[in-house]
Amino acid sequence: MIGGRENVLYDKVYAFALRIIKAYRFLTGEQKEYILSKQLLRCGTSIGANIAEANSAISNADFSAKMSIAYKESLETKYWLNLLHDSDYIPSKNFESILAEADELSKMLFTTIRSSRSLNNRAAIS
Repeated sequence: MIGGRENVLYDKVYAFALRIIKAYRFLTGEQKEYILSKQLLRCGTSIGANIAEANSAISNADFSAKMSIAYKESLETKYWLNLLHDSDYIPSKNFESILAEADELSKMLFTTIRSSRSLNNRAAIS
């Protein structure tokens, strides 16, 4: 872990996953949308699962790989959110809030990956 940052990140992605689950319930219950919302559910909850795996990584390379997957899942989540919004399934007010949260997570993940790779490179040089 890098200065405990993953714990903060983990807490944020866990709360985000709960929000994605609520969005899924809204999309399937109120909007009767089942296909796109399932994709959102899968990738939006996968971010935290990959971070949980990264936190028990057996090597720096394993940690970096799992965090990279979490980052890619966050980008996919943003794709599905945009698609659901642009097809009028998610109201703008809700969309802007959840997309901002997804953006924040993506930035945090990218920073964590960059930091871990920097540490890996320094260790390889030593």
